[in-house]
Amino acid sequence: MSIVDRFLHYTRFDTQSDENSLTVPSTCQQLVFADYLVQELKAEGLDEVERDDYGYVYATLKANTKEPIPTIGFIAHYDTSPDFSGHDVQARITVVDGEERIVTDGTTLLGADDKAGIAEIVEAMVFLRQHPEIKHGRVRIAFTPDEEIGRGADHFDVERFGCEWAYTMDGGAVGELEYENFNAAAAKVTIHGVSVHPGYAKDMMVNAAALATRFAAMLPADETPEHTENYQGFFHLTRISGTVEESQLTYIIRDHSASHFEERKRLLRRCAEQMNQQYGEGTVTCTITDQYRNMKEVIEQHMHVIDLVVKAMQQAGVSPRVQPIRGGTDGAQLSFKGLPCPNIFAGAVNMHGPQEYVVVQTMHQAVAVIVNICQLVVDYHG
Repeated sequence: MSIVDRFLHYTRFDTQSDENSLTVPSTCQQLVFADYLVQELKAEGLDEVERDDYGYVYATLKANTKEPIPTIGFIAHYDTSPDFSGHDVQARITVVDGEERIVTDGTTLLGADDKAGIAEIVEAMVFLRQHPEIKHGRVRIAFTPDEEIGRGADHFDVERFGCEWAYTMDGGAVGELEYENFNAAAAKVTIHGVSVHPGYAKDMMVNAAALATRFAAMLPADETPEHTENYQGFFHLTRISGTVEESQLTYIIRDHSASHFEERKRLLRRCAEQMNQQYGEGTVTCTITDQYRNMKEVIEQHMHVIDLVVKAMQQAGVSPRVQPIRGGTDGAQLSFKGLPCPNIFAGAVNMHGPQEYVVVQTMHQAVAVIVNICQLVVDYHG
């Protein structure tokens, strides 16, 4: 089976996650694909293939050398974004400026984020198994649910995985290598109003809906996603709803700098305090929940993990592009769980929407990078 055929088959599985669900994984259809992957990995000759009760799939490519080589891992997620439909994906290959692109018919997302990563990892493991002349240590792979809703690492068993370090194959365009990500938090602001007949409301009504707009206006207007880039952080109002009686605002808070991140959280709380001083204690409540941290502080202690990828990319004819992630990754949470885990390109472009595509050549390059990493670990420790 070619990597294209493998990936196209993966796209037929609807694996959208659901942020409103309380189950693990968040949707039952994810388990259908997880069970398929278990059977495929067994058929491809991998060992220790298993799926746990949470939907995490683990497998092993045994070492083909007796040298004491560190066990490393490769990870990808199999859920797709809930932002756009992933049902009945009609994928096809088209040529644009000489590139072979896998696209959809424009009515669904493609799911290259991150089924391209899965296809690349499986293809690399098959290639290594079929080419015993390429020496490598023990390699572990894992495929996870619910990454798109921020829960992908919640039940990841780092001890079971048993690696000294790993890589998520979940980046975008060719050459991307990321080991810096946002510090992240979610904030829920609830405003309690007093509803009175509008004809007799003077000095009595407290309009929660109007106060919600005032709260939003208290935050810096130029520190939003549409006005920031690179290392600049932001406040992102993701939802606003309510009535005169009660209104809610939902924010995500992002910043690469830990100190700036903490200041952003303090600013939200100060805004709530100011409104309570003006309209009465308890009018506004602000609940902030930390989500993940910048993995840079962990990876910087293990820079050989990055050096190996840079060399692996160069050997594959890929120019490394080290850049910060303006988002999050399971690798961030895993790094803080004791598994250093930077992010490598998988090739998905225009993710989370109907214009998503992946370039076939990029997928082949990603496979070559994985293979090169496995071989370089032997050379590095040999």
